[in-house]
Amino acid sequence: MSYYYDKKPDSKSNESEVFIKINNQPYKFITDSGVFSKRGLDFGTRTLLELLDLDKIKGRVLDFGCGYGPIGIYVSKNTDAVVDMIDINERSIKLAIKNAKINKVKVNIFASDKYSNINSKYDFIITNPPIRVGKKVLYEILFKAKEYLNAKGQMWLVIHKDQGAKTVVRDLKLEYDVEIVGKKKGFYVICAIKC
Repeated sequence: MSYYYDKKPDSKSNESEVFIKINNQPYKFITDSGVFSKRGLDFGTRTLLELLDLDKIKGRVLDFGCGYGPIGIYVSKNTDAVVDMIDINERSIKLAIKNAKINKVKVNIFASDKYSNINSKYDFIITNPPIRVGKKVLYEILFKAKEYLNAKGQMWLVIHKDQGAKTVVRDLKLEYDVEIVGKKKGFYVICAIKC
């Protein structure tokens, strides 16, 4: 059985189109089996995007674990930021490239196992992190992000309270200035600022 965080999903490809609105803007995405939230935009990502302060997003942005691309494409469509999008899942990368073309945005999309192929620093890292990888890998992703953020850089993430949001907030405060931007149906949108 393959998971959305596997490099090469072994599930049979079965592409489909989804049409979604994010903050009343229409988007079309191609999704597939073996990627996260293949049936459409999940509620956590939607909440993150609805609470994201687009007016403050400038400079370089990293969409970590981009999946088929909704975060990076939305940010690129609504800001002047330079957007990089990464995922370990090769199927996700192919879909994100297709979806960037469909939605007419210019972004940089490439495969990376966590930060292995990252050679830049960012003003923002935005993610709906892969919770199912386990706490050890999740924390590696969240705490290593600091090395890839510019001074006062921000990591925005969403996590559900049942998946440990309160603990993540507590632990992030050890290395970041942390703000809970908002909560909706148990999802916490968190901004962790490099200090």
